Amino acid sequence: MLTQADLAPNNLIAAYSQGIFPMGDEHGHVHWYDADPRGILPFETFHIPHDLKRILRQERFEVTLNADFPAVIHACANRDEPTWITRDIIRAYIKLHECGYAHSVEAWQHGKLAGGLYGVAVGGAFFGESMFYRQRDASKIALAHLTIWLRDSGFILFDIQMVTDVLKRFGATHISKAQYLECLRTALKKSCVLRPEKIDWRSVHSS
Repeated sequence: MLTQADLAPNNLIAAYSQGIFPMGDEHGHVHWYDADPRGILPFETFHIPHDLKRILRQERFEVTLNADFPAVIHACANRDEPTWITRDIIRAYIKLHECGYAHSVEAWQHGKLAGGLYGVAVGGAFFGESMFYRQRDASKIALAHLTIWLRDSGFILFDIQMVTDVLKRFGATHISKAQYLECLRTALKKSCVLRPEKIDWRSVHSS
């Protein structure tokens, strides 16, 4: 844990560019953190679980980019267990979204928000922050779309901070802090714009 965080947009971008990120504690205070080892989702080994790929082909969900960032971050914070997403973080990331750096991916079913995720893009790096779902598999559907969009938009680093069992199914892995910082330096030299494109899921590797 590092020092108390000032969440102004320029400070957030500077922090991500150095490999650190903010998290709130049980008292609502926000501090800077880093992780060693660091979780990433490599584009070259990304794959989709077979059962999820069937749902993607069936197009059970409509997936959008930046359609309702505030709804997504509030949904990520609204959970039974303690959350690190404090009111200050919500306000800061909505402002960061308005500045064009924070992005949300939404999965809709029958016109209602069923799941999604949000994160931050800087250069050729994307820093995933949190996911939520109200309908089974909705957040995974959002993740699959985001990963392909990132890859096809020229991003070279998808930072997920920590590897969970769910993310392992997509090919997530850990690398050392030194390896991560080297990847990050390379990614920050790029200038990428995240674009949502129609995806042919038949061409995406499944497992």
